[in-house]
Amino acid sequence: MTTIHSEKNVRKLDKATSDKISFISFIIPEFAAAFKINIAEAYHYLVRYGGFDFLTKNWWALHTDNKYWALLDIYDVCRKNGGYLK
Repeated sequence: MTTIHSEKNVRKLDKATSDKISFISFIIPEFAAAFKINIAEAYHYLVRYGGFDFLTKNWWALHTDNKYWALLDIYDVCRKNGGYLK
C-alpha cells in the first residue's frame, strides 16, 4: 500500500536553507561551465579539494558577490588544497 503524505507531515525549509540550496545548485553548474568540466566532475573536484565545504560555510557572502569573483574564490580555495585545473 502506498503512503500518502499529508500537508501537516511535510516539513518546509526555512528561507535561509532554501536560499543556500538554490545558490549551491546554481554555482556548481556555473563552476563546471567556467572550467569546461561536467557537473559531476565539478562536484567531486569541489568536495575533494575543500571547495564544497568553503561554499557551504560561506555561501551567504559568495552569493552577494559577482559570479566571476565567487567562482574565483572557490577555485582559489581548491587550488590552495592542491586542486589545479587547466
